[in-house]
Amino acid sequence: MTEKKPAGLFPTKLVAIAAVAGIVAGAAAVYVRETTSGNAVETADASQCEGSVAQAEALKPYLKGEVAAMIPVSEPKLIQGLNFQDKAGTPMTMANFADKTVLINLWATWCVPCREEMPALNNLQKAAGGEAFQVLAINIDTGDVEKPQTFLEETGVDALGLYRDASMGVFNQLKREGLAFGLPVTLLVDGKGCLLGSMNGPAVWDGADAKALVVAAATGG
Repeated sequence: MTEKKPAGLFPTKLVAIAAVAGIVAGAAAVYVRETTSGNAVETADASQCEGSVAQAEALKPYLKGEVAAMIPVSEPKLIQGLNFQDKAGTPMTMANFADKTVLINLWATWCVPCREEMPALNNLQKAAGGEAFQVLAINIDTGDVEKPQTFLEETGVDALGLYRDASMGVFNQLKREGLAFGLPVTLLVDGKGCLLGSMNGPAVWDGADAKALVVAAATGG
Protein backbone atom coordinates (compact mmCIF):
# COMPACT_ATOMS: atom_id res chain seq x y z
CA MET A 1 0.00 0.00 0.00
CA THR A 2 1.28 3.47 -0.87
CA GLU A 3 1.87 5.62 2.15
CA LYS A 4 0.21 9.01 2.02
CA LYS A 5 2.44 12.00 2.52
CA PRO A 6 1.30 14.16 5.47
CA ALA A 7 -0.28 17.31 4.06
CA GLY A 8 1.62 20.51 4.64
CA LEU A 9 4.88 18.94 5.87
CA PHE A 10 7.40 20.41 3.46
CA PRO A 11 10.95 19.08 3.16
CA THR A 12 13.42 21.40 4.89
CA LYS A 13 15.05 22.22 1.56
CA LEU A 14 11.82 23.54 0.07
CA VAL A 15 11.04 25.63 3.13
CA ALA A 16 14.51 27.15 2.92
CA ILE A 17 14.04 27.93 -0.78
CA ALA A 18 10.74 29.65 -0.09
CA ALA A 19 12.25 31.66 2.75
CA VAL A 20 14.83 33.25 0.46
CA ALA A 21 12.55 33.43 -2.56
CA GLY A 22 12.70 37.20 -2.66
CA ILE A 23 16.42 36.96 -3.38
CA VAL A 24 16.44 34.06 -5.81
CA ALA A 25 12.90 34.26 -7.14
CA GLY A 26 12.00 31.26 -9.24
CA ALA A 27 15.34 29.53 -8.81
CA ALA A 28 13.63 26.30 -7.80
CA ALA A 29 11.27 26.21 -10.76
CA VAL A 30 11.60 23.31 -13.16
CA TYR A 31 12.31 24.57 -16.67
CA VAL A 32 9.69 23.61 -19.24
CA ARG A 33 10.30 23.56 -22.98
CA GLU A 34 7.56 25.32 -24.89
CA THR A 35 5.46 23.16 -27.19
CA THR A 36 3.37 24.17 -30.17
CA SER A 37 0.08 23.11 -28.63
CA GLY A 38 -2.75 25.57 -28.54
CA ASN A 39 -4.73 27.42 -25.92
CA ALA A 40 -4.72 31.14 -25.37
CA VAL A 41 -4.36 33.68 -22.62
CA GLU A 42 -5.52 37.00 -23.93
CA THR A 43 -4.41 40.15 -22.19
CA ALA A 44 -6.35 42.58 -24.36
CA ASP A 45 -9.08 44.91 -23.14
CA ALA A 46 -7.41 45.61 -19.83
CA SER A 47 -9.51 48.75 -19.28
CA GLN A 48 -11.58 46.95 -16.65
CA CYS A 49 -8.36 46.31 -14.71
CA GLU A 50 -7.48 49.94 -14.03
CA GLY A 51 -7.81 49.41 -10.28
CA SER A 52 -5.71 46.25 -10.21
CA VAL A 53 -2.37 48.07 -10.10
CA ALA A 54 -3.49 50.05 -7.06
CA GLN A 55 -4.72 46.86 -5.42
CA ALA A 56 -1.42 45.13 -6.18
CA GLU A 57 0.41 48.08 -4.64
CA ALA A 58 -1.71 47.74 -1.50
CA LEU A 59 -0.73 44.06 -1.29
CA LYS A 60 3.02 44.77 -1.28
CA PRO A 61 3.30 44.67 2.55
CA TYR A 62 2.04 41.07 2.37
CA LEU A 63 4.65 39.99 -0.21
CA LYS A 64 7.20 38.87 2.32
CA GLY A 65 8.70 35.78 3.86
CA GLU A 66 7.39 32.64 2.19
CA VAL A 67 5.64 34.57 -0.61
CA ALA A 68 8.30 37.25 -1.18
CA ALA A 69 8.91 35.94 -4.71
CA MET A 70 5.48 37.04 -5.93
CA ILE A 71 5.88 40.02 -8.26
CA PRO A 72 3.00 42.54 -8.16
CA VAL A 73 1.56 43.59 -11.50
CA SER A 74 2.82 46.97 -12.75
CA GLU A 75 0.29 47.58 -15.52
CA PRO A 76 -3.32 46.45 -16.03
CA LYS A 77 -3.47 42.91 -17.42
CA LEU A 78 -6.66 40.99 -17.99
CA ILE A 79 -6.20 37.22 -17.95
CA GLN A 80 -8.63 35.56 -20.36
CA GLY A 81 -8.82 32.47 -22.49
CA LEU A 82 -7.52 29.94 -19.98
CA ASN A 83 -9.13 26.87 -21.49
CA PHE A 84 -8.97 23.77 -19.34
CA GLN A 85 -11.15 20.88 -18.21
CA ASP A 86 -12.43 19.43 -14.97
CA LYS A 87 -11.99 15.77 -14.01
CA ALA A 88 -14.99 14.76 -16.10
CA GLY A 89 -13.60 16.50 -19.18
CA THR A 90 -16.05 19.41 -19.04
CA PRO A 91 -14.57 22.52 -20.71
CA MET A 92 -13.96 25.37 -18.27
CA THR A 93 -12.59 28.92 -18.33
CA MET A 94 -11.97 31.62 -15.77
CA ALA A 95 -15.61 32.64 -16.25
CA ASN A 96 -16.48 29.66 -14.06
CA PHE A 97 -14.72 31.44 -11.18
CA ALA A 98 -16.05 34.96 -11.75
CA ASP A 99 -16.26 37.24 -8.71
CA LYS A 100 -13.69 35.15 -6.81
CA THR A 101 -10.08 35.98 -6.08
CA VAL A 102 -8.25 32.99 -7.54
CA LEU A 103 -4.77 31.62 -6.93
CA ILE A 104 -3.98 29.84 -10.21
CA ASN A 105 -1.22 27.26 -9.90
CA LEU A 106 0.14 25.23 -12.83
CA TRP A 107 1.64 21.88 -11.85
CA ALA A 108 2.70 18.50 -13.21
CA THR A 109 3.39 15.13 -11.62
CA TRP A 110 6.95 15.12 -13.03
CA CYS A 111 7.76 18.46 -11.37
CA VAL A 112 9.22 17.72 -7.93
CA PRO A 113 8.64 21.21 -6.41
CA CYS A 114 5.05 21.07 -7.71
CA ARG A 115 4.45 17.73 -6.01
CA GLU A 116 5.89 19.05 -2.76
CA GLU A 117 3.67 22.14 -2.64
CA MET A 118 0.38 20.50 -3.62
CA PRO A 119 -0.49 19.43 -0.03
CA ALA A 120 0.10 23.00 1.11
CA LEU A 121 -2.17 24.37 -1.63
CA ASN A 122 -4.74 21.84 -0.48
CA ASN A 123 -4.43 23.13 3.08
CA LEU A 124 -4.73 26.73 1.88
CA GLN A 125 -7.97 25.90 0.07
CA LYS A 126 -9.34 24.26 3.22
CA ALA A 127 -8.36 27.25 5.37
CA ALA A 128 -9.29 30.14 3.08
CA GLY A 129 -11.41 28.76 0.24
CA GLY A 130 -15.02 29.83 -0.06
CA GLU A 131 -17.24 32.30 -1.89
CA ALA A 132 -14.50 34.94 -2.04
CA PHE A 133 -11.37 32.87 -2.73
CA GLN A 134 -10.32 29.65 -4.44
CA VAL A 135 -7.12 27.80 -5.24
CA LEU A 136 -7.28 26.68 -8.87
CA ALA A 137 -4.55 24.10 -9.44
CA ILE A 138 -4.32 23.18 -13.15
CA ASN A 139 -2.38 20.06 -14.06
CA ILE A 140 -0.49 20.15 -17.38
CA ASP A 141 0.54 16.48 -17.68
CA THR A 142 0.04 15.22 -21.21
CA GLY A 143 -1.81 11.95 -21.67
CA ASP A 144 -4.86 10.68 -19.82
CA VAL A 145 -6.22 11.65 -16.43
CA GLU A 146 -5.05 8.57 -14.53
CA LYS A 147 -1.57 9.75 -13.49
CA PRO A 148 -2.53 13.12 -11.93
CA GLN A 149 -5.64 11.62 -10.36
CA THR A 150 -3.58 8.86 -8.75
CA PHE A 151 -1.09 11.40 -7.44
CA LEU A 152 -3.82 13.46 -5.76
CA GLU A 153 -5.31 10.35 -4.17
CA GLU A 154 -1.96 9.05 -2.91
CA THR A 155 -1.01 12.36 -1.33
CA GLY A 156 -4.39 13.04 0.24
CA VAL A 157 -5.04 16.20 -1.81
CA ASP A 158 -8.80 16.22 -1.50
CA ALA A 159 -9.93 19.86 -1.54
CA LEU A 160 -8.59 21.11 -4.88
CA GLY A 161 -10.36 18.94 -7.41
CA LEU A 162 -8.65 17.96 -10.64
CA TYR A 163 -8.42 20.55 -13.38
CA ARG A 164 -6.31 19.82 -16.45
CA ASP A 165 -4.86 21.28 -19.64
CA ALA A 166 -3.19 18.31 -21.33
CA SER A 167 -2.26 20.48 -24.32
CA MET A 168 0.06 22.62 -22.13
CA GLY A 169 -1.37 25.60 -24.00
CA VAL A 170 -2.01 27.62 -20.84
CA PHE A 171 1.63 27.30 -19.83
CA ASN A 172 2.88 28.09 -23.33
CA GLN A 173 0.91 31.31 -23.52
CA LEU A 174 1.88 32.41 -20.02
CA LYS A 175 5.48 31.89 -21.07
CA ARG A 176 4.99 34.09 -24.13
CA GLU A 177 3.43 36.71 -21.87
CA GLY A 178 6.56 36.65 -19.67
CA LEU A 179 4.67 35.23 -16.71
CA ALA A 180 6.13 31.71 -16.71
CA PHE A 181 9.42 30.05 -17.49
CA GLY A 182 9.08 26.84 -15.50
CA LEU A 183 6.97 24.98 -12.97
CA PRO A 184 5.40 25.62 -10.62
CA VAL A 185 4.01 28.97 -11.72
CA THR A 186 1.35 30.80 -9.71
CA LEU A 187 -0.87 33.76 -10.57
CA LEU A 188 -3.01 35.78 -8.17
CA VAL A 189 -6.07 37.04 -10.05
CA ASP A 190 -8.93 39.19 -8.78
CA GLY A 191 -12.65 38.61 -9.25
CA LYS A 192 -12.70 40.43 -12.60
CA GLY A 193 -9.91 38.30 -14.02
CA CYS A 194 -7.26 40.97 -13.55
CA LEU A 195 -3.74 39.91 -12.65
CA LEU A 196 -2.49 41.05 -9.25
CA GLY A 197 0.80 39.18 -9.05
CA SER A 198 2.79 36.24 -10.38
CA MET A 199 5.42 33.85 -9.07
CA ASN A 200 7.73 31.24 -10.55
CA GLY A 201 8.93 28.56 -8.16
CA PRO A 202 7.43 26.96 -5.05
CA ALA A 203 6.11 28.54 -1.88
CA VAL A 204 4.82 27.33 1.48
CA TRP A 205 1.21 28.06 0.64
CA ASP A 206 -0.23 26.96 3.96
CA GLY A 207 2.09 29.24 5.93
CA ALA A 208 1.05 32.43 7.70
CA ASP A 209 2.46 34.73 5.01
CA ALA A 210 0.52 33.05 2.20
CA LYS A 211 -2.72 33.01 4.18
CA ALA A 212 -2.40 36.69 5.03
CA LEU A 213 -1.77 37.52 1.36
CA VAL A 214 -4.77 35.71 -0.05
CA VAL A 215 -7.10 36.98 2.67
CA ALA A 216 -5.96 40.55 1.97
CA ALA A 217 -6.43 40.03 -1.77
CA ALA A 218 -9.90 38.54 -1.35
CA THR A 219 -11.12 41.21 1.06
CA GLY A 220 -9.50 44.20 -0.59
CA GLY A 221 -6.95 44.69 2.17
